[in-house]
Amino acid sequence: MDILNLSKFNILSISENEFDFLIQVVTNSPPLACPHCGCIANLYKHDSREQICMDLPIHGKRVGLLIKRQRYRCRDCNRTFWEHLDHTIDEKRNCTKRLLSYIEKQSLKRTFVSISEDVGLHEKTIRNIFRDYINRLKETHRFETPNWLGIDEIHIIKPRCVLTNIEECTLLDVLPNRNKETVVGYLSGLPNRGEIQYVTMNMWQPYKDAVRAILPKALIIVDKFHVVRMAYQALETIRKQLREGLSPKERRGLMHDRFILLKRHIALTEMDKITLDLWTKNHPSLGTAYDLKESFFDIWECDSRQTAFLKYNEWKAKIPTELQSAFEPLTKAMKNWEEEIFAYFDHCITNAYTESLNSLIRVINRLGRGYSFEALRAKILFTEGLKKQRKPEENFPMFNLPPIGVVREPEETILPGIDFSTLIEKLEKGQL
Repeated sequence: MDILNLSKFNILSISENEFDFLIQVVTNSPPLACPHCGCIANLYKHDSREQICMDLPIHGKRVGLLIKRQRYRCRDCNRTFWEHLDHTIDEKRNCTKRLLSYIEKQSLKRTFVSISEDVGLHEKTIRNIFRDYINRLKETHRFETPNWLGIDEIHIIKPRCVLTNIEECTLLDVLPNRNKETVVGYLSGLPNRGEIQYVTMNMWQPYKDAVRAILPKALIIVDKFHVVRMAYQALETIRKQLREGLSPKERRGLMHDRFILLKRHIALTEMDKITLDLWTKNHPSLGTAYDLKESFFDIWECDSRQTAFLKYNEWKAKIPTELQSAFEPLTKAMKNWEEEIFAYFDHCITNAYTESLNSLIRVINRLGRGYSFEALRAKILFTEGLKKQRKPEENFPMFNLPPIGVVREPEETILPGIDFSTLIEKLEKGQL
């Protein structure tokens, strides 16, 4: 019985132990011509050797093919050659081509060590197969250049730069770091990069420098969520300073109630309002800080840059002297990034959807044990089913046919990127 289903081989014997199959095979299609001189039917067997190549597992056991490989000599040119196995065997990795394909697909789903234990190849060989596979995918992998580019970051072992298409809500790439040189290299390689109109980012100077260098015509807009977050941080600074003078019981209570302080006033329940009043009446500085946080958020509801700028200056003037140190990081950032921050009020573009990166960070960090950054990046960018598909445009087929006798070449498909909601869903379900 042919358990291998390899048409080019005949099975001679099968041996088996607890973990492995060893199947002795021989080729059933000897060469017809000399590869050196092209002479036909003038060959004779000169020598043979046995060679072990790994194949797909069978019944949960590793499979090794013990191939009896024949050597031939040509009577015309007197040169020797080994029979070719490239129809079935990948000589570089010493395994069957179908096993190689299996490893490539599995390398995007599993750790290299688990695959190595499954198929019987060394973990380093699995890693090399993965690297070659990713390099090959990169040649055909292409996402369209967005009109609205988002630059953010996530922490996978260390901070990594994330590029997104804001209009399509898709992920374009995850860079190994957030250095200016790395971002410049990515932006320089974008086709039609002159079409990028807006770039949203956080207040990381290397991002700004990279965009200014490569995309001088693009308008930089600081993502408002990174700005208003600093108001939360200022309130937290004041809360932590306040707890130093409290009793242990009061400290625990203030720590428990910190989530009420971070809520917007409109989102507070009646019970939350009572708790908040107790803290703010007993500690007026905390109440002042809370009111400053709330009024700072109100700035972002202005409908024009001029109104927002005036409202911000009014807000800044209300900060009491004793709280200025806590709010200094925010006021300093507003001064240093004034043009980019207030550009939001001319073009209300944000990276809001990428705030769901927080859940992605938690899942990736959990999966990260045993994975390198390169492997995680490949899982995100190259796993099937994650790329966002465009809806087919309606057309009239009878008017879209090529002329008679003309074969139209298939058009290259350029997709918007990795669909972020699908990526999050698959990660949370453990399907990636």
